[in-house]
Amino acid sequence: MNETLSGVVTRVTGASYIVETGDGLKVRCRTVPSTVSENEGANLVAVGDRVEFRPKASETDMAEGVIVRVEERRTSLVRRREVRRNRSKEKEQVIVANIDQLVLITSFDDPPFNSRLVDRYLVFAESEKLPLLIVVNKIDLDEEGMVEDDLEVYRELGCNICLVSAEDGRGIEELRELLRDRMSAFSGHSGVGKSTIINLLVGREELRTAETSNKTGKGVHTTTSSAMFPLPGGGYVIDTPGIREFNLSGITRENLRFYYTEFLRYMPECAFSSCSHTVEPGCAVISAVESETIDAGRYESYLALLDSLDE
Repeated sequence: MNETLSGVVTRVTGASYIVETGDGLKVRCRTVPSTVSENEGANLVAVGDRVEFRPKASETDMAEGVIVRVEERRTSLVRRREVRRNRSKEKEQVIVANIDQLVLITSFDDPPFNSRLVDRYLVFAESEKLPLLIVVNKIDLDEEGMVEDDLEVYRELGCNICLVSAEDGRGIEELRELLRDRMSAFSGHSGVGKSTIINLLVGREELRTAETSNKTGKGVHTTTSSAMFPLPGGGYVIDTPGIREFNLSGITRENLRFYYTEFLRYMPECAFSSCSHTVEPGCAVISAVESETIDAGRYESYLALLDSLDE
């Protein structure tokens, strides 16, 4: 059979890939040495990739095929870079491709809200020119509305924020609207309820869930590979493995300052054009922090991330 079809990779399972066509046909595909990719320096296939494949005769219940071409990715979520054996070049490990927005799932408590993690995701989203949606789960535990204090600085930055409770369903419909007709990648630390929220959104239990560890207070990993699910009202959500350290390989000590958007209005006033906003005299950013027009917590986050990029 020489016919070539197009589809989107919805799941990666070992050496095989589930590809779904526009009419809902699901095909288990594999790659071959002649498979062509338009994405040099990265893994061959990722969830979200648009591919061309050639169906073949199958002895199983699911149709099978061979991927012949992987189209160029509009966007990509990279977990880490690996050094290729016997080569000097690095290879990106792409988790998901062609997403419209990145959705960071956090929680009010158990585990507690982590502003440093939010800042890290904001930096990545800015560097990739990806919209970031911050979702705070477990607001049923926040009887006094304390999470609003943590979120105030992000609301002032104009961030998209959605408060939900997977326990009692609050905010789920609002979240569904924010995801409608878009391809959204869900990420965040384990234990925040990511899988539970996806199950609620898709209307069936697609993913395994787990409670936070009583010993460590940290989340228990339940996702081991990326997978895409259609939303009943339109759009797709992609579940990704828990990411403890988000890859910031394209961000340096020299360009980090450009991804803290509140710095931008003050940077032209700095005495030095290459100001790092740490110790330089005449730094307008430091002056703005001292006058409380830039949030001190965000500035401390910048310094901490800057130090981590030194390693």
